[in-house]
Amino acid sequence: MKNRLTLYTLFLFLVALLSGCAGTTPTTKGSAFPKMYEEQPRSILILPPMNESSDAEAKSYYMTTVEVPFAQMGYYVFPVEMVSDIMKQEGVYDTELLYNMPLDKFYEYFGADAVLFTKIKQWKVSYAVIASSLTVSIEAVLKSTKTNQELWRYYDTIVVDLSGGNSGGGIGGLIASAIATAINTAAADYVTYARVANSHIVFALPAGPYSPLYMQDQSIQITDKRAKEK
Repeated sequence: MKNRLTLYTLFLFLVALLSGCAGTTPTTKGSAFPKMYEEQPRSILILPPMNESSDAEAKSYYMTTVEVPFAQMGYYVFPVEMVSDIMKQEGVYDTELLYNMPLDKFYEYFGADAVLFTKIKQWKVSYAVIASSLTVSIEAVLKSTKTNQELWRYYDTIVVDLSGGNSGGGIGGLIASAIATAINTAAADYVTYARVANSHIVFALPAGPYSPLYMQDQSIQITDKRAKEK
């Protein structure tokens, strides 16, 4: 398990380095998120996402994928279902109520150092006869339960081509492309695409205490996507 975690962390290091070089506005983790290195949170409590998209199922797709990437970055992550069950026992059923709770309550209930707030800004399938695509936009914000400060924020969008590709010219090719597009769109594994979106986001997260890169990744370049909430 330890070897797998180390290999995964090194993989994230490489991808983060490459993505930073490719971005139009590069920065470093240390300069972008200095409070992460000052507070050094060890545990993260992930709240259910706020769904601002038009897809009612987006929240379910995303919730099943959010824990693992943050754990693989070296943090202890409280299980999302356990957190939800405990909050319901406390009479809190609405995600919006969770988002409005004082942050120190999460430390009181769980001992969590930080709380992760996520918003699904877009989850949209654009469909045409011979082409379709899925656009997923996620905003993630990490806040301290001890100081109430924002420690980390990142935003990313992925666009997945669900079309059938080029099947040749003529009416036969158009029909084949339309059929392939319809099949690909219907069979799309949206959970997989949610994992991809999460992977893009966690590349910018400073490594946690259970990672070999802990407190050693300040100079890693990332693409600056610290979008402010709109």
